[in-house]
Amino acid sequence: MPTYNYIALNNSGTKKKGILSASSEREARRYIKELQLTPVNVTIATRRPSFRSKIKNKEIVLMTRQLATLLEANTSIIDALKITTDQLNNKDLISIILNLREDVIQGKRLGQSMKKYPDVFDNTYSSLVTAGDSSGSLDLIFNKLADYLEESASIRQKVFSALTYPIILIGFSIVVIIALLTFVLPQVIGQFVKAGAELPLITNLLIGLSNNIFIILLFLAILIFLVTLGYKKHVANIENHISAHKKLLNLPLIGDFILISEVERFSSTM
Repeated sequence: MPTYNYIALNNSGTKKKGILSASSEREARRYIKELQLTPVNVTIATRRPSFRSKIKNKEIVLMTRQLATLLEANTSIIDALKITTDQLNNKDLISIILNLREDVIQGKRLGQSMKKYPDVFDNTYSSLVTAGDSSGSLDLIFNKLADYLEESASIRQKVFSALTYPIILIGFSIVVIIALLTFVLPQVIGQFVKAGAELPLITNLLIGLSNNIFIILLFLAILIFLVTLGYKKHVANIENHISAHKKLLNLPLIGDFILISEVERFSSTM
């Protein structure tokens, strides 16, 4: 069923924008009038949006919590999905939920329909919804999912906050070193050269580094790009992917951190 973008006016004359699914533009206008709105412009959404970068984690948490609250109040899943879209502002997420609603109306499982959007609902999310749907406990599952997503977001925020200062400090230090090698070192060395002093080996190496600093930085950027590209191609094979992750877990400190994080996620999900 196609999706329509609409602009409408409410009883006070305020402009409202939204998105809904309907079999035709005429039916879309009828749905809009049922919302006590006067349709001004109704157009079919012909472009499939890119959801990866446009839907934030906090919007998924809000949607999940709203669905849990509605289902706890014995609202049917079809009505709960429709009511949830009325409370959201992200057009991409609204479009997804409306498509999920249409699938449910057609008799499909909600969790299976969510698997069509892996960039929004990961495998854990859709699998738990499928389990909740099969056991008749969707309200409990959505509540647990909301708690799980909020806790995960809180942990990510703590890690990000802890790493912010070291990253800023390292970045600033690199900028200072590059500035010293590019602008300060040549002037200081120039004074020694004019005085006829013989420069030691380390100083000559620093001069060579200073004269070619931008070429070296460009080379490092290209090298990092090629290594990243090669790694992605290498792990495209599942056996290589597993082998690479095993080696990653053997790294000191980093491996332990990743292992503990994944065990915590696994335990929370179970």
